[in-house]
Amino acid sequence: MDIEFKDYKVVITKEPSDKRFHTESALLYAVKKELQSMGHDVIKKRMWKDGHLYGGDAQQYIRERSWKFAIYDGDYALRCSHKAFNKNGQVTLLLDNWEN
Repeated sequence: MDIEFKDYKVVITKEPSDKRFHTESALLYAVKKELQSMGHDVIKKRMWKDGHLYGGDAQQYIRERSWKFAIYDGDYALRCSHKAFNKNGQVTLLLDNWEN
């Protein structure tokens, strides 16, 4: 899995050794593990538990433990990110940088 940070988005590209994901949670867990291996201190959490009024009760995101940034699917209501990742080999998620 290749993770590339751009201005306000994160592009996640599938590598030949990556498995198929059956849920969005499994995809985000794999992204979280890859970010941790890159040296980021991140957690995966339901957005509403942090007080965000975005999406529904089930929407999850990845955020820096010290609140520097968050990664989430801006098209959560329109698509299943894991299905897009499996089909296209790539998915783009939104990046909110709170450090600035």
